[in-house]
Amino acid sequence: MTNRIALWLGALLILAITLDVTLFDSRHLLFLGRKIFILLDWMAFWR
Repeated sequence: MTNRIALWLGALLILAITLDVTLFDSRHLLFLGRKIFILLDWMAFWR
């Protein structure tokens, strides 16, 4: 991955988080955080 692609992906991620916080009151981030926590718990079980 080049630096240019990494910067674009980082900017896109920051933009998505900013839009979620301003428009949807962080509902999507909370949902994704819970799902990622469940996934990590499931992966630790199978380890």
